[in-house]
Amino acid sequence: MAEVPFIAIEGPIGIGKTSLAQKLSVHFDYHLLKEIVEENPFLGKFYEDIDEWSFQTEMFFLCNRYKQLEDIEHKYLKQNKAVIADYHISKNMIFAKRTLHQDKFDKYEQIYHILTKDMPVPNMMIYLHASLDTIWERIKQRGRDIEQNMKSSYLAQLAQDYTDYMDEFEILHPEIPVIRIDGDKLDFVKHQDDLNAIIKQVERHLHGNQAISKH
Repeated sequence: MAEVPFIAIEGPIGIGKTSLAQKLSVHFDYHLLKEIVEENPFLGKFYEDIDEWSFQTEMFFLCNRYKQLEDIEHKYLKQNKAVIADYHISKNMIFAKRTLHQDKFDKYEQIYHILTKDMPVPNMMIYLHASLDTIWERIKQRGRDIEQNMKSSYLAQLAQDYTDYMDEFEILHPEIPVIRIDGDKLDFVKHQDDLNAIIKQVERHLHGNQAISKH
């Protein structure tokens, strides 16, 4: 692990990334980085007509996440302050591959690599996954209007895309530990024991580097 902890939490829409990031940031006293979602002016239209609004939606997310990571690098990581984020910017490619037609994806991919080639990389990943029923239940519980028009087929494809992505991530980045959390078995929002179990896993990886301390 790098000297300064930079933890990213990933998983499908509605799985509980932000809830877990908030709880861990409080426990470890790390800065919380939350992705911009509802501020995206194209998102509602995207869920109604993916083909028509996918490029605008993905570009908005990419530019905003790039700006967030740029700020995090200079204001926190380079100042020796630990960060926990409720996303990893590489998720952009998961969504882009699923939603963009090939010609637009080619353009998007070029821009993505230009923007992210020197961005800070997390030194720990937490991957939340669950069955489609559990994901839908959590989406309904948080009640975002813009997400209610999502198709089950899109969400199921996205969940599988995440599984494939994380399997590949572990192969390509063996130096970055990945903690996998089964959302069907653990509910860290309702049950403190489940949250404690996750905290212990994170601590075990953090303690692998004696230079790491709370900030």
